[in-house]
Formats: sequence, C-alpha cells, structure tokens
Amino acid sequence: MKFILYSINYAPELTGIGKYNGELAAALPALGVATTVITAPPYYPEWQIHAGFDNSYSTTKPQSGLTVCRNPLYVPSKVTTFKRLLHLSSFALSSFGRLLTMIRQKPDVIFLVQPTLFCAPFALLYARVCGAKTILHIQDFEIDAMFGLGLATQGKLKQLVSSIERFLMNRFDKVSSISFSMLENARRKGVPEHKLLFFPNWSDTNFVHPDVDASALRASWGYQPDDKVVLYSGNLGQKQGLDIVLEAAKALADSPKVKFIIIGSGAYRETLEQLAHSMGLSNVEFKPLQPWELVPQILVMADVHLVVQKKGVADAVLPSKLTNILAVGGHALVTAEQHTELGKIAERYPGIYQLVEPEHSIDFIAALKQILQQDTQATNQVARNYAVENINSDKVIKRFVEDLQQLVHKE
Repeated sequence: MKFILYSINYAPELTGIGKYNGELAAALPALGVATTVITAPPYYPEWQIHAGFDNSYSTTKPQSGLTVCRNPLYVPSKVTTFKRLLHLSSFALSSFGRLLTMIRQKPDVIFLVQPTLFCAPFALLYARVCGAKTILHIQDFEIDAMFGLGLATQGKLKQLVSSIERFLMNRFDKVSSISFSMLENARRKGVPEHKLLFFPNWSDTNFVHPDVDASALRASWGYQPDDKVVLYSGNLGQKQGLDIVLEAAKALADSPKVKFIIIGSGAYRETLEQLAHSMGLSNVEFKPLQPWELVPQILVMADVHLVVQKKGVADAVLPSKLTNILAVGGHALVTAEQHTELGKIAERYPGIYQLVEPEHSIDFIAALKQILQQDTQATNQVARNYAVENINSDKVIKRFVEDLQQLVHKE
C-alpha cells in the first residue's frame, strides 16, 4: 500500500502533532505501508526553524519505505491572527507545488492532518487526479479553536467559515479523530456516521512506564527525595491558560518542599517568565524541551502533572501530553469542563485524574493541595491500566492499518 501523510508538523518536533506523525510514519513501513510524508521544516513550538534544517524544499529517506518531503513556509516570530493565516497559507501553497510533482506516484491513501484545513482543497484535488482515497484526520478543530479563543470575529464571518469547513470535511472518504467527543463534533458539523473513524493518540507503554528509576535525574536537577515536584510540560501558548499555574505557585510559596517545573517552548513563554519574575516566585523553574530519551524519567520524577487549558478549548483539543502521563501512572490535575472528552473519561474511570473547571484558580489550587497530600510516588494504577488497554501504540497503529486496508479494498 502507498500512503501519503500530509501535515505541517512532523518529527523531530517533540510535542503534539509532530511527535505523533513521526511515530506513525516510522511504524507504517514495517506493517507493509510505504509512506511518503509531505511536511514543513520543524519549527514548533519555538516558532523558529530548528537548527540543522533549511526553510526550503528537501527530500530525505530516513529508513526503508519512508520518504520525507519538506516544503518551505512562513514562520512568524510573533504570532498574530493575520500572521498565523499567512503561515498556514504559505505551507498550503508550497506543499501543493510538491504535490504537483508527485502526480505519477498513484498513492492508495492521502491522509491529511488538521491543522491545517487550508491544505484540504489541494489534497482533494490531488486525490481525484490520482484516484486515491482520502482521510481527514482531526488533531485540532482549528476553526473552533480560532473562534473559541476570540482570534476572529463572530457573526456572518463565522457562518461563512463554518460552511466552508463543513463542505470540505464532507468531501473526504473518511474523517478520523483522536477522541469520541471530537467525532461527535464532526457529526454536528454534518459528517455522516459511516465516514467517521476513531484513531486516538497513543503512548509507547513499553518505553514510558512507572518502573523507570528517576532518582538520578531528580538529584541532578537539584531536588531532594522528599520534595514535591509539580510539572507542566508542553507547548507554552495562549490556549493553555498557564497563568493559573503561577497563581498556584504563589499560593504554595510558603511550602518550601513544593517545587514547580515548567518545561517547554512557545509564543507565551517569555510572558510567563516575566510574570513569574514580577510575582517574585522562587519556587518556579523554567526548562527547555528535553530529549525524548529523558521523558520517562521526567514523568516518573514528577509528583503531580498539570494538564491546563482555557475554557472552550478542551472540547476542541484533547491534550497529547496526557497519554504519556497516563502511561507512567501519573497523578494528574486536569482543567476541563464536565461535558468534554476529558470530563467523560474522568467520570468513566474514577481516579484516573483529578478534574476541575478551567480558569477556576481557587478550585485548582485546592485540588492541587489535595493531591500533594497523597502518596504521589505510588503508581496511579487506574491511569496505567487505562493506557495499556486503550492507547498502547502497537495496538492503535495496527488497528489503523486494518482500517486503511478496508478503505482501499472496499468495493
């Protein structure tokens, strides 16, 4: 089978969509799926092209059965609504140029990852010419996120954009997503039931597990065995609402054994660091994104994991960082509304994590204090069992390949 993975994000990006795309593309050839990736140079979450990469067209073959085609794009140093639109549009146009050179390849499936929906017309046109099946995989409802964060005005513009989104989604053979709530959102947008496909994010539960020894890392980072380490790791962007973490650090400033670590990069990092400095917080440490090899130790080292989002975002985006937190049996504090996927999981699996309403700092701080009083070095077995049974990477990817085969060979 010939498969095209079409996405603006790809490895070696360490967070979010790029990480999952990289793992998927690397796994597919061994399962009989020759894979071509159409992507951009890595830039996320720092919003700058990573060292060792040029913002130009390039093609590499990192392993047998895998080809990675990178295409230039505009990367703004300061992200605004207008600049983000230019950013997405630039990749759509440059990658369409790449598609035109690949007309004769005759892929069986083209798999477009949203974001960015800007590429959808080009993916559909290419598939029509080549006779390929199409899948729109929704990692993030970018239209919902845009309006939910107030990055665009409402009213007639929203109606127009939503109509275009609905039109494009319904032109794909399948629409997949990472959670049942997001599939339900696709239904509300008019995608018929027979087109929907569940393809969740995953964790390598054999690599990320609770039996990792993290004592050496804890000591090298300057933490004592009896310190309580509260960790946020991931993108530092506007939609996370990370000010609440600094409010919690301030509330716990008189507990010297409680240490906060914020690991990551993003457009909001500098603002957060300035805010922490202005608040006089000596119990908060910022670190850059860490190598993947250290991730299991970092996750095991933490006593409490924070999964933080603003109100109105959690139903559109299922946080990718949560999969590995569950895999290590971590004790997590999650901000999400009850009706979201995260709320439903918390209700279905009591004890998997602590759930509080977004942007409620008093409840957030109270819940954090409650978790800190528990034996946080003990494995959260509810979380670990959920990860092994539901989001093991081998199981999820093999099931996806079976879905691909069924789509391609369907009469």
